[in-house]
Amino acid sequence: MRLVVLSGLSGSGKSVALHMLEDLGFYCIDNIPAALLKPFISHAVRNPERTYDRAAVGLDARNTAAEIATVPQLTDELRRSGIECEVIFLTATDEELLRRFAETRRKHPMSRHDIDLRTAIARERQLLEPIVYAADLVIDTSRLGVHALRDLIKLRVAEPHAGRLSLTFESFGFKHGIPGDADFVFDARSLPNPYWEPALRGLTGRDAEVIRFLEGQTHVAALIADIAQFIRGRIPEYVASNRGYLTVAVGCTGGQHRSVYIVDQLVAQFRGEFPTVSSRHTILNQ
Repeated sequence: MRLVVLSGLSGSGKSVALHMLEDLGFYCIDNIPAALLKPFISHAVRNPERTYDRAAVGLDARNTAAEIATVPQLTDELRRSGIECEVIFLTATDEELLRRFAETRRKHPMSRHDIDLRTAIARERQLLEPIVYAADLVIDTSRLGVHALRDLIKLRVAEPHAGRLSLTFESFGFKHGIPGDADFVFDARSLPNPYWEPALRGLTGRDAEVIRFLEGQTHVAALIADIAQFIRGRIPEYVASNRGYLTVAVGCTGGQHRSVYIVDQLVAQFRGEFPTVSSRHTILNQ
């Protein structure tokens, strides 16, 4: 049996992610009380049909703190019993969550007459901390649209990956903030910046003119080699600890030129060594 435990902050896109899993053939249950998760698994395992071979359950802040606190231990027990269990957590910045709630005019589940929305978000973050720390994959949806989130869930979660590490290289711009789902972050801002070349300013790290410019800079190749060497040294540690996901973020000032080029070069290097390597360009995909 394969079980995906999907949790996250209200407004971060849990419903979108759960619907995507349902489209991919997972048996999905939303907002299950954490106390009922173990009985559900027992029922699913004993069922003679294959209805629950792939299941996904949504857990949110409507559980009590005591119930949430049991989730990490429970998922460890499930893994020891032979169930392939993954915990995925969706998050977003406070500003983005405030904007989304303002647009939808939905009530936050932790809102009260004496609690404003920002305080409710802060309390929810604190309540769900045990799940964040137990998560195999944390996805920051602050700069992801609905379709991008669906594509990401399909890419990272759709197929069973027991014994395989899903490796993602992500470009971003420091002026927009560091991605919340990165395991490692590398800074490319010390490299020559194509932005200051008028002919290159409007292009990206995937355009031939920018590629030629960066290929002519010795420090660029050196940084790529250093990042690759570091990540190759960490991958065995992630595999040994049964981690299913590793996200490597590379940032430059705007996330348009240097980081995009470096990420594409890293993906090209690692794709021949690992079957599940992907790229994500935060700025280009907006």
